[in-house]
Amino acid sequence: MTQSNPLRVGLIGAGGRWGPRAHIPALKGVPEAELYAVCTAHDDTAQAAAANLGVTRAYGNDKALNADPEVDAVAVAVRVPAHYKLTKNAMEAGKHVFCEWPLGANTKEAEEK
Repeated sequence: MTQSNPLRVGLIGAGGRWGPRAHIPALKGVPEAELYAVCTAHDDTAQAAAANLGVTRAYGNDKALNADPEVDAVAVAVRVPAHYKLTKNAMEAGKHVFCEWPLGANTKEAEEK
């Protein structure tokens, strides 16, 4: 991938603390990636996060984000209990996924899929 064709990343957890403080600065530091979309648990907080970050695509649930064919990859930056479900949904939608540790609540979840 080149800078003219960056990996378009959708961030799940854009309204929290960890995503905006750690993942967004990291994404901005990688020329091969672009923060392309944001997702939170509600439409209004997703729109607010998008406006704050200068992103045009905002989603109030992960299934809508995953359905966007323009999103190449999903970064999951939410509380641990939601990692498994959100990661699994993104993988099943055919997205590349980056998920914070741990991937699941146990070894079985982490090895699944």
